[in-house]
Amino acid sequence: MRVGRIVMGVFYIAAGTAHFVAVRLYESIMPAYLPAHHSLVLLSGAAEIAGGLGVLIPRTRQAAAWGVVLLLVAVMPANVWMAQHPEFYPNIPRWVIWFRLPLQLPLIWWAWLYTRDSVELNERRVNTFKQVKF
Repeated sequence: MRVGRIVMGVFYIAAGTAHFVAVRLYESIMPAYLPAHHSLVLLSGAAEIAGGLGVLIPRTRQAAAWGVVLLLVAVMPANVWMAQHPEFYPNIPRWVIWFRLPLQLPLIWWAWLYTRDSVELNERRVNTFKQVKF
C-alpha cells in the first residue's frame, strides 16, 4: 500500500502542478455553465497538490484521501460536459474525452482505499492471509 500511496501522491502533485503550468488548457475544458474558469482551475490545481501532499503524510492521509475523493466527484460534471459537447474540444480526441468518464471510478476507488485506518487495513490483510490454505 505504501508504494501505491506514493504513486498517488506524486500523480496528484503533478496533475495539480499542470493546472498552473497549462491554465488555458484547463480553462478550455471547463463547462460553459461554470463561472470564474480561471479561479476554478487554480483552485482545483491547488486542491490536487494539497491532496497529493496530504496522502504522503501519515497524519493527514485519511483526510487528504477524502479530499481527493470529493475532488474527483466534483470534477465529474466537467467530464460529462465534455462527453456531451465534443464539438467544443476539436483538439482532444473523442476517445480521450470518453475515457475520462470511466477512469474516474477507479481513481475514486484508489483514493477511497486510503480513507481507511491503516491498522484496519493491516488487520484485514493478516486475516485474509490466515484464511489462505496452502
